[in-house]
Amino acid sequence: MEPQLLHSVTDSVATVVIHHPAKRNAMTAAMWRALPPLLDAMAADPGVRALVLTGEGGTFCAGADISTLQGSPEEAQRLAVLAEEALAAFPKPTLAAVRGHCVGGGSQLAAACDLRFAEEGALFGVTPAKLGIVYPASSTRRLASLVGPAATKYLLFSGELIDAERALRTGLVDEVLPVGELGKRVAEFTRILSSRSQLTQAAAKEFANGRTDRDAHWAQRARESDDTAEGVAAFLERRQPRFTWTTSG
Repeated sequence: MEPQLLHSVTDSVATVVIHHPAKRNAMTAAMWRALPPLLDAMAADPGVRALVLTGEGGTFCAGADISTLQGSPEEAQRLAVLAEEALAAFPKPTLAAVRGHCVGGGSQLAAACDLRFAEEGALFGVTPAKLGIVYPASSTRRLASLVGPAATKYLLFSGELIDAERALRTGLVDEVLPVGELGKRVAEFTRILSSRSQLTQAAAKEFANGRTDRDAHWAQRARESDDTAEGVAAFLERRQPRFTWTTSG
């Protein structure tokens, strides 16, 4: 099978699988290009309430396919940044499910997700210093917002890999699961995400990401939405709420 991004939707959760096992799921130029339109389609699908990004088999993503850097490193980096920005801008909750190596462009993609769950034994690294590449400014700032300046410098200066436990301590990872338990936990947590108010999630995502020009927009959406009334009624009636507001609506 050619290197590609596989995708499916099950129980309101979209799953995107980085599939290039011959090179530990390294991203080719075609794969970088394919990600933004794929995300656009899933963002527009009202049946999608959350998205999981993962890798084929026992590896998340070993980064960019190095052969793509031989022609135009600037173009390869531009494609990676466009894919990263598209993932960061996805309007619904995103979660990276990480097994094995999550390195270079893989860490770039994982950092662009809202949350990162990892299996014990996973390894994380940001490796441009090994190739003499200036890591993109936007990617560096996103990493620093997750792990702080000191950990960002450690990762970028050295290019060394860190294990899942250290990634958890630095804030790069949100949960670490025993081997064999990652899939179950991701399925459980995305079911929780899918049951919650998309209005709350969409507003919280923008606010948490630092956007400051949409306060009035979200106040208006809250006034127009039935989600608050439904949530209060469901609480008083001791039932699960049936939220109706969608980012696609």
